[in-house]
Amino acid sequence: MADGVQIFDLTGKVAVITGGGGALGGAISCGLARAGAQIAVTNVTLDKADYVAGQMRETCGHAVGYQLDISKPGAIEQFADDVYTEFGKVDILVNCVGGNLKEATTSPELSFFDIAPDAMRNVMDLNFLSAIIRPCQVFGKRMVNNENGGSIINISSMAASTPLTRIVGYSAAKAAVDNFTKWFAVYLARECKSKLRVNAIAPGFFLTAQNQFLLTNDRTGELTERGKQIIDHTPMGDFGISNDLIGAAVWLASDAARFVTGTIVPVDGGFSSFAGV
Repeated sequence: MADGVQIFDLTGKVAVITGGGGALGGAISCGLARAGAQIAVTNVTLDKADYVAGQMRETCGHAVGYQLDISKPGAIEQFADDVYTEFGKVDILVNCVGGNLKEATTSPELSFFDIAPDAMRNVMDLNFLSAIIRPCQVFGKRMVNNENGGSIINISSMAASTPLTRIVGYSAAKAAVDNFTKWFAVYLARECKSKLRVNAIAPGFFLTAQNQFLLTNDRTGELTERGKQIIDHTPMGDFGISNDLIGAAVWLASDAARFVTGTIVPVDGGFSSFAGV
């Protein structure tokens, strides 16, 4: 086994990142590429996937963008076939697809008691069933036979362990991600006798284009009331940025994490460690 910083080297490995056209997935994709991996990156629209892949080609030598609507029947199976045809193997799978739905979020206009069952099913599908379970089944069935194992990384959330007000569906779905990550790690090791590992990264509060308007005032740049509450509960006193996930992702993808499986890694500025007093 390599030593020093070379233990984090991903040269010769192929990484698949679903949802890699987003802010967090795009940063992880570029980080794995800089560590030497070849990249297959997806987004629900091809232009974003191609844009991220184009950014990486000069770095890793081989990156391809794919359009993927992960909720469409048969889509993940066809995507896996395309990836194996193009790259010949997969060593790393990062499941970044996810998001919240207004219909599964409480508000002054929508009580929890009035949330439709279909809304809960849809947010569970978006963040868990289609986003995590199906890729782990489809890619995992092939990766489990990798001689040198491999790494599956699920993207969870602080909402999994500390449910946030209003986002009842999203919090429940991410809690399912954490539970399944641990279950699948044991299944792979005990039932399959495989070296394939599975872990999750749980980001804290990251400032992105999607949520910036909720956390900061677009005119003054000052924190909103919700933004102040988050900062007050984050010991490091700041929001995360997309690149803060790269170190954890490269570590979990590399041989440096050879003996790490079934773990949820928080990247949250201390949010999960702070009781508020």
